[in-house]
Amino acid sequence: MEVRIPFQFEDKVVYGELGYVSPLIRRIVAPNPSLFTYKGTGTYIVGRGNVAVIDPGPNLGQHISAIVDALRDEVISHIVVTHTHSDHSSAANPLQQICGAPIYGRSLKIIDDCDDQQFEEEFDRGFTPTVEVSDGDVVEGDGWTLECVHTPGHMSNHICYRLTEERALFSGDHVMGWSTTVIIPPDGSMKAYLESLNKLLLADDDIYYPTHGPAISSPHRYVSACIEHRYEREREVIRSLKTGNTTIQELVTDVYQDIIQSLYPAASRSLFAILIKLWEEGRVLCKGEPNLFGEFRLRE
Repeated sequence: MEVRIPFQFEDKVVYGELGYVSPLIRRIVAPNPSLFTYKGTGTYIVGRGNVAVIDPGPNLGQHISAIVDALRDEVISHIVVTHTHSDHSSAANPLQQICGAPIYGRSLKIIDDCDDQQFEEEFDRGFTPTVEVSDGDVVEGDGWTLECVHTPGHMSNHICYRLTEERALFSGDHVMGWSTTVIIPPDGSMKAYLESLNKLLLADDDIYYPTHGPAISSPHRYVSACIEHRYEREREVIRSLKTGNTTIQELVTDVYQDIIQSLYPAASRSLFAILIKLWEEGRVLCKGEPNLFGEFRLRE
């Protein structure tokens, strides 16, 4: 049975405008729409007076100026980053140079053969946080508290942040309302991603605020659908392997018949992530280490 994720969309976004989200949260959207960023990067402002800026976004002068202008009567005390794709983090250093606030986030162990540039926003290889955060760490400010939740999968250094005062989770790219998340090996891991999704089900968050797209108001139902969707894709890959398809190109055209062909290159990476998971579990065989051009078959 096909799993339907209850996607949620936005009709209109006004770039550079500071919008009210909740008593403690505001948002400014960057003008960087794309197939992978939806309407653009949503930069969240937490608190009043002394505030945190979560995912300052791409290094676009227009967007950075919009943040600074919107907060000209307030103090940016913290810059917080979910992960180091450039559409989330590359404005962190320029913003820090303006306001002097420390940057909170998690460094990425650079992997030379990462293949994300064509299919996702590129890695921000120059990102260096002032404060390295880990799972369970707490970042506090004037009237707000952010709990760090390490959620590897989309990227190994992905951190979600839980605003405890509102039981709200800033979910970055780990969970998005408008689309599933792209998993691109070797830094991206389907096994880690599913483990991180299940981790979120153990919490009592009322709402998620992804960096791209609208809020997710029924997060447990949504995350459960995302998990089942991934397992459905896994079952489809196994079915396709049983029919004799062995290469990623053959598998993608069979398994991903529901998407436009321009997305096949990105889908091939997510399918590769599924194959790596099945290989790690001993359910799929490949000559040597799994690679994009290898041949795969089910273990008999």
